[in-house]
Amino acid sequence: FAAPVDVVEGCRLPVLRKNQENEDEWPLAEILSVKEIPGRKLYYVHYIDFNKRLDEWVTPDRLDMKKLQFPKKEAKTPTKNGLPGSRPSSPESEVRKSLDLNLQTATAPSRGKTLPTPKRKAESVSLATQVSPATPVPSLPGLAEASQASVYPAVRDTNTFNLKSNARDDHEQLTSLTTNGTARRPMPNQPGRKRKQPPNCGGTDEIIKVFQYNNSPRCANVYLQPGEDSQDSSDGIPSTPRMTGSLVSDRSHDDIVTRMKNIDCIELGRHRLKPWYFSPYPQELTTLPILYLCEFCLKYLKSLKCLQRHLTKCNLRHPPGNEIYRKGTISFFEIDGRKNKTYSQNLCLLAKCFLDHKTLYYDTDPFLFYVMTEYDSKGFHIVGYFSKEKESTEDYNVACILTLPPYQRRGYGKLLIEFSYELSKVEGKTGTPEKPLSDLGLLSYRSYWSQTILEILMDLKPDNGERPQITINDISEITSVKKEDVISTLQYLNLINYYKGQYILTLSEDIVEGHERAMQKRHLRIDSKCLHFTPKDWSKRGKW
Repeated sequence: FAAPVDVVEGCRLPVLRKNQENEDEWPLAEILSVKEIPGRKLYYVHYIDFNKRLDEWVTPDRLDMKKLQFPKKEAKTPTKNGLPGSRPSSPESEVRKSLDLNLQTATAPSRGKTLPTPKRKAESVSLATQVSPATPVPSLPGLAEASQASVYPAVRDTNTFNLKSNARDDHEQLTSLTTNGTARRPMPNQPGRKRKQPPNCGGTDEIIKVFQYNNSPRCANVYLQPGEDSQDSSDGIPSTPRMTGSLVSDRSHDDIVTRMKNIDCIELGRHRLKPWYFSPYPQELTTLPILYLCEFCLKYLKSLKCLQRHLTKCNLRHPPGNEIYRKGTISFFEIDGRKNKTYSQNLCLLAKCFLDHKTLYYDTDPFLFYVMTEYDSKGFHIVGYFSKEKESTEDYNVACILTLPPYQRRGYGKLLIEFSYELSKVEGKTGTPEKPLSDLGLLSYRSYWSQTILEILMDLKPDNGERPQITINDISEITSVKKEDVISTLQYLNLINYYKGQYILTLSEDIVEGHERAMQKRHLRIDSKCLHFTPKDWSKRGKW
């Protein structure tokens, strides 16, 4: 007769849940918390390798106790050199020692003789997409985001386009290439010193030698630009502190409280929402069965009676700020995080319920918020929003982006993304979303980039019987999508092939048909004629 086993926090065991096909499955889960309510215990579980939004409270009958794994006990305090009584060194000092040791071995001369520095082989940057062996592609430097796999099958019955390069434009990007076309590790920025540009040995001619595979007028050279120098050094250690109001979450501060959903249900207008993640609403509101929000000012209230009383006083029937776009029932409002601080903070609290990769800053001053609404006789109802920094040093045109769950899978996400790039076009800039993107965010952006780029390629007309030609710069300028995102999308779609000394884009029947089907479903589009937006120069601090 075995004594009953006590399941504690940190234990792992299979837990019963329903999958998308409504079938039973037993994924491994970790117990994050245990609570007792009258008559039974409840366990808060995180399914290993599943998204956190699936975490939930479960009853004991859903636990497979036969496969229970207890948390590993922490090792006893180690002794230094095995001698009792000596204290172990701290992790920081160990890291410091290893850095000093590496520095000494790298710089110390051997036995008084100065050894010549060995030449390091240039490291080529590998292409992350899977490419058919029949169409090998040379390594392409400077991908903003490596894709995981090709999504379309091998090419048959194809249209082809030449990618041509503008050597004058591209020469400015060549700061980390050797003359044989392979990537060289960039040197970290020295604080207080400007990075020296490489001497102009051969200039543009030198570059053309690398990529000029033959001089046939049919063949165009293409150069896919490497990524611009980032603020971080090649070793991943920031050379300078980042001076922006980024919303990216630092996951090192995760604790057991922020890993658990704390709000059960939110009532927003005619919708009830089940939050996916933790959001730092006041502690006293987390015990309520339902948290009530005013759908116009987003103020949070603890009861329906409080909400009804609030609605008699609240005069808003739309988000505060300027309406800068209206077509049909869809409107966009621009909200300054400094001028409308309370609304912006309430919006961040609501958004954090559905965004895990971003953290909440109560200082909303450095941000602009663009709220999309749907109009009916009762007012302008929030559908989704995106935020962006007033001044971004890294060309970010989106910090956070969210479509509220009741409006998801209806085309509103792509509409938000399209609107963010429409603003970038008016500003005369290229933009990119702040990383990391959530899983749903990455899917939406990949889909938007793919459709936008394919739309341009399929509209190209042959020039005097020749194949149509276009540069990466052209695509980027037309769409305002950053060059790195254009390149990663072309590779994700497996469109770039290398043929007879030149890069060509090959569109198969499958890609063309798939694109046409997708565009038929895409009914919501931004009409630039309905946008009334004048960009501000936020570098003049007086406008803040």
